[in-house]
Amino acid sequence: MNARAALRLEYAIIGLGIFALALIFQPFSLTLFGAGCALVVVAGLVNNLLPLCQPGVPLRSVGVGALIVADIFSIMLLIAIPAAHLYGAYFVISTAPDTADPFYLQPFYWGIAVVAALLGAAIWMLQARKRIGD
Repeated sequence: MNARAALRLEYAIIGLGIFALALIFQPFSLTLFGAGCALVVVAGLVNNLLPLCQPGVPLRSVGVGALIVADIFSIMLLIAIPAAHLYGAYFVISTAPDTADPFYLQPFYWGIAVVAALLGAAIWMLQARKRIGD
């Protein structure tokens, strides 16, 4: 990646964070506020790619970095959902009845698990292909 492309990528990442904050602090719509909240999380994750915005760094490295960040986020979700379930089971159960299936029966949880596995496989394949090409 040349210096101009690196600078554009850096500005795009920073601009994404500024746009997300603008959506959060706008006074017009709760839908835009919700989108801004989700975008702040995405912008925070994408900020991890800023060190790769250097001239001479291949664009492929930025892509692999993005896959790694997305995989770590997916794995953290897989840890956070059972932790929240256990918190509710042990500390809140006396005040709230159990009205839902356990977390491990929810399709969302298994969807995250599949995404985490696919991202891990994609990272492994990219690294294996890179080793073969060297």
